[in-house]
Amino acid sequence: MSWHLYLLECEGGTYYTGITNNLQARFRAHQSGRGAKYTRANPPLRIIASRSYPDRSSAASAEAKLKKLTRNKKPDFFIEVRPCIEAAEVNSKAVDQQPL
Repeated sequence: MSWHLYLLECEGGTYYTGITNNLQARFRAHQSGRGAKYTRANPPLRIIASRSYPDRSSAASAEAKLKKLTRNKKPDFFIEVRPCIEAAEVNSKAVDQQPL
């Protein structure tokens, strides 16, 4: 099961970040007021970005790094170069999907 780090834009132009193993269900929970206390007071408008991680530990570590960034740098966190191991996974999938 993969975990997701996500960045939400909330009312008032603020950001909220979190981790989950079901991104769409968690977003719906935030929208309905059953999510985090912060998003009950500042309802989310949209998911700005998300990134998958192989386990909860790596997603939580990434979330801690993201939370240390300034507001302007947070969206850029999701477009930075990914670790080599993930690039290798993408390349192996591309090879598997090539027609014979």
